[in-house]
Amino acid sequence: MTNQHLSEQEIIRREAMEELRSLGIDPYPAGTFETNTTSVEILENYDPEKNNFRDVSIAGRIMTRRIMGNASFAEIQDEKGRIQIYVRRDDICPGEDNTMYNKVFKKLLDIGDIIGIRGFVFVTKMGEISVHVKELILLAKSLSPLPVVKEKEGKTYDAFSDPDQRYRQRYLDLIVNPQIRNVFVKRTEMINSIRRFLDERSYLEVETPVLQPVYGGAAARPFKTYHNKLDTTLYLRIANELYLKRLIVGGYEGVYEFSKDFRNEGMSRFHNPEFTMIELYVAYRDYNWMMDLVEEMIEKVALDLHGKTEVKVGERLINFARPWKRYTMFEVIREFTGIDISGMNEKELYEVAEDLGAEVDNSMGKGKLIDEIFGKKCEPQLIQPVFITDYPVEMSPLARKHRDKPGLVERFEAIVNGKELCNAFSELNDPLDQRERFLQQAKLGERGDHEAMVIDEDFLKALESGMPPTAGLGIGIDRLAMIMTDSNSIQDVIFFPQMKPLKKEKSDDDEQFMSLGIPAEWVKVIRKLGYPTVESLKSARPGKLHNELCGYNKKYKLGFSNPSPDEVSRWLNEQPDYKK
Repeated sequence: MTNQHLSEQEIIRREAMEELRSLGIDPYPAGTFETNTTSVEILENYDPEKNNFRDVSIAGRIMTRRIMGNASFAEIQDEKGRIQIYVRRDDICPGEDNTMYNKVFKKLLDIGDIIGIRGFVFVTKMGEISVHVKELILLAKSLSPLPVVKEKEGKTYDAFSDPDQRYRQRYLDLIVNPQIRNVFVKRTEMINSIRRFLDERSYLEVETPVLQPVYGGAAARPFKTYHNKLDTTLYLRIANELYLKRLIVGGYEGVYEFSKDFRNEGMSRFHNPEFTMIELYVAYRDYNWMMDLVEEMIEKVALDLHGKTEVKVGERLINFARPWKRYTMFEVIREFTGIDISGMNEKELYEVAEDLGAEVDNSMGKGKLIDEIFGKKCEPQLIQPVFITDYPVEMSPLARKHRDKPGLVERFEAIVNGKELCNAFSELNDPLDQRERFLQQAKLGERGDHEAMVIDEDFLKALESGMPPTAGLGIGIDRLAMIMTDSNSIQDVIFFPQMKPLKKEKSDDDEQFMSLGIPAEWVKVIRKLGYPTVESLKSARPGKLHNELCGYNKKYKLGFSNPSPDEVSRWLNEQPDYKK
């Protein structure tokens, strides 16, 4: 990055960095800085009567400073929180040389710099627990200023709260909004809770391919790539189901995987192209057994994270205590629409879906139409945890047919706070039936359904070797994290969510500015003042621009000959040659 594109603060910080180097201070020193405590540990355990914490070593980022005479205060932030530090000239500058305090600490350090300090803990006259600094070391110079977040009388001003900025610059979000870090701590605790639950039942955690020659296991559009050495097209997995079921065929009786999956679909506050799933497959079990396991596992997650089964989500209180209510798909549609769709053909379902305001098109088969009706009229109204069971066979190409209800499959989804949380089946283990389902999906693909499944011959061959009766489950980790952390968007629980590319700021060539009569040396200054194009410059007021140019020339000692007010006016009124 050239100085032409730097802000005033960024230029000042780079100059400070060079001055530090001239003083023999490396702004990015090698080696380790050993810490022996944290801000929170000090604040929670310091006892003036015990006079403990006499020799502390702590590191963190400077967040505030109050520079005074021979002694100053600052606040540093480590991973756990913030603590005040007290810096005195005579303590960090032994001997006659006061450079470390007068020059380095007071003038060359900035908010955002990372420092290491050694000293002892005491209580100030104002009653604030602080660290009296005996030694201070610069560990990393911050060349970009942090967003300014001000607090006064318990209120926050100028908060770094714009979602687009927060998601694009998550590192700044974590620095200036430290409460956000707790969301991701909770997410990890949630995953660990699920892992412990499954490990205690002796299920094996495994890994399966991310790059797959045939995508499958879900109704979704994949991302496609190409392997040069193998000379073949590969797909980022949309699910890991078919590989995990291969392992059941191979003899494992319980396997699970936390997987990154990828679906080339729309984005919303509930959808990210890259997301995390937990999938579990257990031999000799069915979907009824799996419903009981899901209830128990999610209840345990709530207890592990919150100490109770009730979780606040927005203005709602979601209770994960067992047992959860259970409705069949046809029952819940009849409940919320008053329409019994159980015996309808595709044409009748299309008409009903249209009348109910669902988005439909001619590529949709019965399964998609029923799913649209359910999503439009039922799902948003299901707030407390509920199981929706017994789906039409057209909606579930990988689930086994219902043992008692013709035309249905043994499948359930858990719906919480108006959104699907998990999907589960009694898995289809009849290879001939599975082949026929794949062929039906292929026909939907020919009709234009881009999410229809494709035929996986190797998976069919695995089923022909014999797969025992199996229960399968998939849970969206990101959506569960949204609920467990009371987050409004999936982007809030993913460190680095996918974002639309930023539009590149338009910038005119130097020649276009010079065609207005502007001398070459002033073009860079004009850009620094926030006028990247001739059009933006034309919007400036001549008097204001003249003052800005003269002020910049003086402040940074450029030594240019200041233009007259009349010259600046001519620049703004003269039509550039390239437009003539």
